[in-house]
Amino acid sequence: MSAQTVLFDAPGPKARRNTAIANVAAAVALLGVLAFVAVKMGEKGQWSPALWGKLIEASTWQHYFLPGLQATLIAAAVSVVGALAFGFIFGLGRLASNRVIRWFCGLVVEFFRAVPVLIMMIAGWLLFTRTIPGIVPASQAPFVGVIIGLTLYNGSVIAELIRSGVHGLPKGQREAGLAIGMTRGKSIWNIELPQAIVAMLPSLVSQFVVILKDTALGSIVTYTELLRNATILGGRGGLLQILIGVAVVFIVINWLLSKTAEWLARRVSSRTSGRTRPQAPSAVVAGPGGGGGGVAAPHRE
Repeated sequence: MSAQTVLFDAPGPKARRNTAIANVAAAVALLGVLAFVAVKMGEKGQWSPALWGKLIEASTWQHYFLPGLQATLIAAAVSVVGALAFGFIFGLGRLASNRVIRWFCGLVVEFFRAVPVLIMMIAGWLLFTRTIPGIVPASQAPFVGVIIGLTLYNGSVIAELIRSGVHGLPKGQREAGLAIGMTRGKSIWNIELPQAIVAMLPSLVSQFVVILKDTALGSIVTYTELLRNATILGGRGGLLQILIGVAVVFIVINWLLSKTAEWLARRVSSRTSGRTRPQAPSAVVAGPGGGGGGVAAPHRE
């Protein structure tokens, strides 16, 4: 029995027919909307080759797209490292046996999860440009603001992933560690956390996708990432076309990351669950009275 039939009844012929009709109607409606938009763009001259030609010009990629993409990837990479460090520290803190540590780490995590990432970016940018200028070069203040916002917000999400991942393990894992004389901390570090990390890998990669997309908010604090460079270029004409090109670049990168997450999910599934197959005929369990009427015991790989 599949998970689908457990959750709800399998659709019958009438339900399948109604679903097919609804899908066709939705597809026709979508095509109609796209056709309407295409006609309106044609009326406004948005299909002009001169506007779309910017996307394939070498100067566009050399001076705008590639430098912006490089800045985007650098900010995302640094933020991923910072968010992982923040998440592991405060995630483990939320699992500590000390109540004060758990309370403090929980307060920090819940606070930064509740504050919008854009507000933290702006706060970090203003902190190093107006409140305490001189600590970092003025040209690097937008980059630092982006890193602060992405690290604190996504780090708090990762901390919650770690806490929920450890708590989601069977209680027998913790009890087995305590039964052999481990302390609570050693049980988490040596038994529970490694299993939780393996199970969390797909979710972590999905969070990395969020970090990459949120770097686009850095344009608001004047960080010269891909979106900001695109708007600067689009200010000379063809903004819509330039933004569509940037959207395609983000779609490709996020698609690759999503496929990585799916690959990790398959690898994790294959490593954490074994397959069952019958043993060889020679390993038949003897039936009552020593006869051979028993059933072969299953063997787990």
